[in-house]
Amino acid sequence: MDRRARPVTGSRSPGPWPPARRGRAPAARRRRALAAVLPLLALGLGACGGGGESGGVTELNWYNFPDDSGALQKAADDCGRASGGRYSITYHKLPRAADGQRQQLVRRLSAQDSSLDILGLDVTWPAEFAEAGWIRPWTGQNRQQAVQGTLRASLETATWEGKLYAVPYNANTQLLWYRDDLVPKPPTTWAEMIDMASALAKEGKPHYVEIQGAQYEGLTVWFNSLVESAGGSIMTPDGKQPSLGPPAVRAAGVMRDLARSPAADPSLTNQMEDQNRLAMESGTAAFEINYPFVYPSMKANNPKLFPHFKWAPYPRVDAGRPSRPTIGGIDLAISKYSRHSDLAFEAALCLRNRQNQLNAALQGGLPPTLRDLYTDKALAKDYPFAREVLNALETASVRPKTPAYQNVSIVISHTLSPPSAIQPVSAVDEIRDQINDALQSKGLIP
Repeated sequence: MDRRARPVTGSRSPGPWPPARRGRAPAARRRRALAAVLPLLALGLGACGGGGESGGVTELNWYNFPDDSGALQKAADDCGRASGGRYSITYHKLPRAADGQRQQLVRRLSAQDSSLDILGLDVTWPAEFAEAGWIRPWTGQNRQQAVQGTLRASLETATWEGKLYAVPYNANTQLLWYRDDLVPKPPTTWAEMIDMASALAKEGKPHYVEIQGAQYEGLTVWFNSLVESAGGSIMTPDGKQPSLGPPAVRAAGVMRDLARSPAADPSLTNQMEDQNRLAMESGTAAFEINYPFVYPSMKANNPKLFPHFKWAPYPRVDAGRPSRPTIGGIDLAISKYSRHSDLAFEAALCLRNRQNQLNAALQGGLPPTLRDLYTDKALAKDYPFAREVLNALETASVRPKTPAYQNVSIVISHTLSPPSAIQPVSAVDEIRDQINDALQSKGLIP
């Protein structure tokens, strides 16, 4: 019996057979017993059917980041209802930290756990999961629906060696958030922002620049955005060797300059996205580099400060060169070990459809991956920064695409932590050497 099929209700176990009447022929008794037991057998077979294929409701398990807005749960519920009773979707919340999410999925996929159907992958994971053979490629009609109207950069994150391995659920990119009661005009470069923060500090006003400075993936994202904005890249396009060079040295210098300035929050080395959000909402910061989820959060948690909470493009490294913030988000993949892959593909397309992406944007601040949603009137009112997000996504940089990305990220975040201790030239040399070792499976990852 498939334990995931909906159980049959309303049936009762039969009691003892009634005693045979005298004079009844044995054949008649057998026919009577058979007539009584057949309906019960039919009920049992209905309960043990293989999910949707035999008329039952197949339960699909969706593992994704923990969403507090309710948008993901609503998507799961709505898609289950829209399936006409063929499937339901159970939304399982992964750990909050990206590293913990990946660890749980990797362990279960390595064990060929068939209870995983739809996987919410950070945009850096599809290459690794595809290379390991854990997820199915998107082909035919499923692929056609997945790519239609989807942002190019989002599709790039879901592609490995020319094959699409996931459908982009939501995109993400960072903007500069600032208080216009402290800074009427936002800075356009990192140097200008540090100077503004230093001036506010001298006046005794809130002045911190909230940024992800802890030793984790967020620090790698900061470095990648700066390297790309300086005109470089961490690795070559084929992902086979490090690139780095002068742009990386420039990027490391910007990180060190901020960390040593009055703009740095004293908790910089422990700061992640949520701590940045809380610091801004508490009123101690003037600037914040973060994702759009901070907008509905500020509106709900500090309505007095909210009217002064504004946004601007990600700061440039050089005034004459556009910034290239790193694209983030979640791609939905289908586990190779799912027993209901056909339904899982269908459900994943539903989960990321137009209405569900709109709900995720309005309720949770998650940027859509469908381009035309950014000009939808339904989004404009509660997502007034849609144009800036779209502009950032259309010029976004992508983190190095390699099955060894996890090792590359660890190398970067360890070498650049703490940011105040960075020696730009030697740090970049060390990153280059350790990435080479990681790609060749040499040495120990810190």
